[in-house]
Amino acid sequence: MRNLKLVLAYDGSEFSGWQVQPDTATIQGTLASAIGRLTGEQVLPQGSGRTDADVHGLAQVASFTTESPIPAENVTEAPAEFHARKSARAKTYRYRMLRSPICPPFLARYVWHYPYPLDENAMRRAASLVVGEHDFTSFAAVDPERGAQEEVSNIRRIFCSTWERDGEEFAYSVRGSGFLHHMVRNLVGTSVLVGKGTLSPDDIMRILEARNRSAAGATAPASGLYLVSVEY
Repeated sequence: MRNLKLVLAYDGSEFSGWQVQPDTATIQGTLASAIGRLTGEQVLPQGSGRTDADVHGLAQVASFTTESPIPAENVTEAPAEFHARKSARAKTYRYRMLRSPICPPFLARYVWHYPYPLDENAMRRAASLVVGEHDFTSFAAVDPERGAQEEVSNIRRIFCSTWERDGEEFAYSVRGSGFLHHMVRNLVGTSVLVGKGTLSPDDIMRILEARNRSAAGATAPASGLYLVSVEY
């Protein structure tokens, strides 16, 4: 039995997220079908995490076991104990916000078009405050995959959190030990409230301490979010 590791890129707007679902195109389901055609086996590949509908992947990692002798030119032979999600040590996400007055149509499904006034320096200050180990309950959506009685910690460590200008784009990059459901999009939505002046950068610590989803901002659109890399 071989354990294979794949690195995938995909346009999330073409799929209803990562996780396999009946009667709809998902990344996991499409990948499972492709592996089945190659190997003749029924395999459900495991990803490093479940990206939502419209979220893009630049380097999503998946793993699966197979008895097939298919050559490994486009995959990596991994140790038997390797698991794309459980073995991950850090992930990096990037969120692209387009600040220009007009959004070109060929960019519309890859960015959040936000041409309205924002205090970008305040957003930079707010982003830096989430670095470190915190309970991110205030920035986590209810995860339907968690059992009602399941004891799961919402504590995560953020190694880097920055907003940077690149021409007409204002992009958020965050690297952490792991991320909760909608966590990055909720951080972005809250940053926008800071940029609008509704919140101050110092409110970020208050929101973290509240451990209540209603204390943070709205969830940013999925189209601007990219899984950039997974580290092992």
